[in-house]
Amino acid sequence: MRSVDARVTGRVQGVFFRLSTQEKAIELGIRGTVRNEADGSVFIEAVGGPREMEQFLAWIHEGPSGARVDSVTVTERESRAFSGFEILA
Repeated sequence: MRSVDARVTGRVQGVFFRLSTQEKAIELGIRGTVRNEADGSVFIEAVGGPREMEQFLAWIHEGPSGARVDSVTVTERESRAFSGFEILA
């Protein structure tokens, strides 16, 4: 398993980025959370298999059609336990 934190900047709030991220995560079997940050970025905690995580990280570099991703910062983390993939407020 691979566990990461990712911060996504650009036009990523108000464009269904969190919902689209949740849908992609569920499709790939990724567990974790996604939330909007006060600075306009989106923060993702994700745990999944190496192949699935590679696909997921590639997707968040693009995001949904209305988004403009300027940067993605990924940090490897110790594995955490999540039961699904949740959108946090």
